[in-house]
Amino acid sequence: MMKAVIFDMDGVIFDTERLVLECWAEVAKNHGITDIEEACQACLGVNEKETRMILMERYGEDFPYEQYCKEASEIFAEKTEGKGIPEKPGVRELIAWLKKRGTRIGLATSSSEKDVLGKLDAAGLRFSFDAIVCGDMVERSKPEPDIYQEACHMLHVKPEKAFAVEDSYNGVRSASQAGMRVIMVPDLMPPNKEMRRLASVILPSLKDVPEYIEEDEMEEMESMMELESLFF
Repeated sequence: MMKAVIFDMDGVIFDTERLVLECWAEVAKNHGITDIEEACQACLGVNEKETRMILMERYGEDFPYEQYCKEASEIFAEKTEGKGIPEKPGVRELIAWLKKRGTRIGLATSSSEKDVLGKLDAAGLRFSFDAIVCGDMVERSKPEPDIYQEACHMLHVKPEKAFAVEDSYNGVRSASQAGMRVIMVPDLMPPNKEMRRLASVILPSLKDVPEYIEEDEMEEMESMMELESLFF
């Protein structure tokens, strides 16, 4: 049976990716930056270092990334002030369901530790996770498998005995490379052929995850019973 479920954060726990895109769109409008939506989509699931590299390659070495990133962060703070960070539907119910079952719960995100803990503390969710691995805690970002491998290590579970819940292409690639089974719940980017090949299942919402896990466990039990019947 599966022993752990490891979540991505942005686009899975928090409904932030659309909001971040809106913030960068405002920055782009203010400074005449073209094709910012496409550029931001290329950055989904990667850490800040990789994001900077992607944008510098796209817009040139003189692209003032730090300045624009600061402006986008300020706009984000204005948009969420007094409202809190929006969460994905069903996330708290899913975490509660997993905890009731005694399933180990992890978080594996490319965001920085400072950003992650700030968001989790603001939502009161930090201690919902048995292990938290951030993008600046490992050498390589998603789509490399390092973040998920470290999360599995911290949870004392083999990757093949853990589900990853992801929304981005790079996140699905990372968890798949780590040897995990991937539950993709798409956010900004619709699943393509590669995602359908790499993911174990693609679900419309986190609310559908418990039913999928229960059905998967039932199928595994039936397979084990059939196998046992061959020997006894």
